[in-house]
Amino acid sequence: MIHQYKSNGYNIIIDANSGSVHVVDDVAYDVIALYDKGESKENITNKILEKYQGKEEITASDIDDVLSDIEELKKDGKLFSESNYQNLAIDFKGRDTVIKALCLHIAHDCNLACKYCFAGKGEYQGCKSLMSFEVGKRALDFLIENSGTRRNLEVDFFGGEPLMNFKVVKQLVAYAREQEKIHNKNFRFTLTTNGVLLDDEVMEFANKEMHNVVLSLDGRKETNDRLRVTRNGQGSYDMIVPKFLKMAESRGQKDYYVRGTYTHYNTDFAADILHIADLGFKSLAMEPVVAPPEADYALKYEDLPVLFEQYDILAKEMLKREKEGRGFTFFHYMVDLEAGPCIYKRIAGCGVGTEYMAVTPTGELYPCHQFVGNEDFILGNVFDGIKNTELRDEFKLCNVYAREKCQDCFAKMYCSGGCTANAYHSTGSLTGTYDLGCELHKKRIECAIMMNVARQF
Repeated sequence: MIHQYKSNGYNIIIDANSGSVHVVDDVAYDVIALYDKGESKENITNKILEKYQGKEEITASDIDDVLSDIEELKKDGKLFSESNYQNLAIDFKGRDTVIKALCLHIAHDCNLACKYCFAGKGEYQGCKSLMSFEVGKRALDFLIENSGTRRNLEVDFFGGEPLMNFKVVKQLVAYAREQEKIHNKNFRFTLTTNGVLLDDEVMEFANKEMHNVVLSLDGRKETNDRLRVTRNGQGSYDMIVPKFLKMAESRGQKDYYVRGTYTHYNTDFAADILHIADLGFKSLAMEPVVAPPEADYALKYEDLPVLFEQYDILAKEMLKREKEGRGFTFFHYMVDLEAGPCIYKRIAGCGVGTEYMAVTPTGELYPCHQFVGNEDFILGNVFDGIKNTELRDEFKLCNVYAREKCQDCFAKMYCSGGCTANAYHSTGSLTGTYDLGCELHKKRIECAIMMNVARQF
């Protein structure tokens, strides 16, 4: 399977199964398109000669050379290659898995009331609550006990707003550091915060203990303050931006992300990303909102042409700034064409419900933070372990080959079939696809690969 597209003056061809990327001239681009349709050599030659008549001095011999190159690349498995990995996916249900990461819902409470929050203002359709040290301690023990021989373990302090329970965050990190020595483990912590309670003490602690920090900001003041508001309806931009700038500088502009959400209200989201970069931040992420279709801020299919254009604008501007020595990174454009994830990771994705789970303040285990609150998805708890093994086994099968719509998609090895939670919430099936999100992801992959290409010229 191949995917052809034109971007920023480049003719790009992606061989989906091998991951090979080819940059070709106009003639080769058109020849490959006809070859892909199964045209005969004679028909390809005649059609190309007719198309380029009077435009370029193209001969039948030139076309024959292109066809020879195609056959050679095909023989080498770099063009029109076959998929060799479907059988790996079939074995996923029977494989033994270890748990490598937990999302600790340290606080089901929040000091903001963001209007698009999937967690219901941080409360996850339940009561406000904070995780106790005892529950968190047991969660870390559960992770260690179920991690097998894996040494590096990941824990995200999440909410709500985790800094509303900062004392327990500190206690749990201290406990984990003790356990590292005993069990030969290495904990990597992440803190996700809205910044309201960020102060010098938190920054000092985060810079010492947090492998990564995620700072929530949606962009320009008017964009951010439309939906990211306090409990009394006031915007949060002026309150948090100075703190976030100090946080980023104190970390040497490394190991953090300023992460935003764009909605139907800011379909010109590239301007918000560039605004954040102009503030001085170097590591950025911006996600499309996932919302019920009836929500006024929900993205719509008619928004797609504008959103695609925004991704193009962003990619070109990022290349320009790189050349000027003022570049920044954008999470969705970080595609490594030389190395990248292993094939199992490419097939299975984040490990939702198997290698990665979320823990509520009372210790319940869910497949991930986006399922928390839906009791149909309780896997067990940190005290008794996984009880719903049938549900866990369903999540083992959540891979790119289990999703029918993914089979003919060029981007399937870049997204691993997409987010299972988004698929479920939009289709009612764990192995469905969130179609609007898929369209946006395919566009981001095109832009990311174009940027890799441009850096070679």
